[in-house]
Amino acid sequence: MKKIVINTGGGDAPGLNAVIRAIVLSAINRGWEVYGSRFGYRGLLENDYLVHLDRDAVRGITHLGGTILGTTNKGDPFNYPVKTQNGVTLEDLSGQVIEKFHRYGFEAFIVIGGDGSLRIAQRFVDLGLPIVAVPKTIDNDLINTDITFGFDTAVTTATEALDKLHSTAEAHERVMVVEVMGRYAGWIALSSGVSATADVILIPEIPFDIEKVCRKIMERELQGRRFSIVVVAEGAKPMGGDLTTTADKREAGRQEVHLGGIAAKVAEQIRSKTGKDCRSIVLGHLQRGGSPTTFDRLLSLRFGTAAVRFVEKEMFGYMVALDPPEIKAVSIHSAVERTKFVPLDCDTIAAARDLGISFGD
Repeated sequence: MKKIVINTGGGDAPGLNAVIRAIVLSAINRGWEVYGSRFGYRGLLENDYLVHLDRDAVRGITHLGGTILGTTNKGDPFNYPVKTQNGVTLEDLSGQVIEKFHRYGFEAFIVIGGDGSLRIAQRFVDLGLPIVAVPKTIDNDLINTDITFGFDTAVTTATEALDKLHSTAEAHERVMVVEVMGRYAGWIALSSGVSATADVILIPEIPFDIEKVCRKIMERELQGRRFSIVVVAEGAKPMGGDLTTTADKREAGRQEVHLGGIAAKVAEQIRSKTGKDCRSIVLGHLQRGGSPTTFDRLLSLRFGTAAVRFVEKEMFGYMVALDPPEIKAVSIHSAVERTKFVPLDCDTIAAARDLGISFGD
């Protein structure tokens, strides 16, 4: 009997529970035991955060958003926040994770996460832990996999929101500037913007000129289309300008920069340059919530069962990846070498330009 442990780390994404269920059932059907480390690696660092996962624990969770194991983006064992008399300090507790992993008799660790979580996983691989990874991010910015689960649901949510904004924008003859997630890649903005027939799409890969954005809006005005929909990725930036961020957070010597606020900035510039009534909306964590789409459910179940097959074959240090129509193995190291940006020559950008959508360039 094998005894394995799994965790979910980083931002949540629709499909996480489906992956967990797939892993647990696939493992149990092989006669294995499965444990879950709650809130990232906390189950291997603190008491009461390690839970046994049986059939009852994962019954009926495929369609649920979130994760029954919880998640965190502040749980790096190599820089773990520890409370002391002098406040909170960051300490390297990776040795405790490894010691507890072996003390509990685990033979494999399945890590489900995005680029940050997988970079941590790779460090543990380098220290000898038998790890298999499952890629998760709504941003779809991991290389070596055609798509990550959670992305399709996030795009669907953003598209539905844009669809609803069309009617109110037209009724009031307004410009609606909608900010979507994606960090430094424009996959969500591009996919939802084209699908929802936006008029302007601003993505990190194409720095924009606000004058050209306004020109597009006024061209529509001359054509009798007195409203416009502008989709802005949170990592978009003007030509020669910088990223827009919210207030930096400093904690235990660690500085966190949060992207956000670009929609409000673009809306104000459009308002001042065109005189149009302009409103900004940030979809934010709406894109992370809700039930996964059929595509994300199926992909999550495929990823989870494939991860167990990798463990069975002792293919440690590898990540499951989609290479349509097959699931393949890629090294975790290669998966986090660089960010997957939107290619400027991709067919979707070409289609958008042919449809008359402006990228502000």
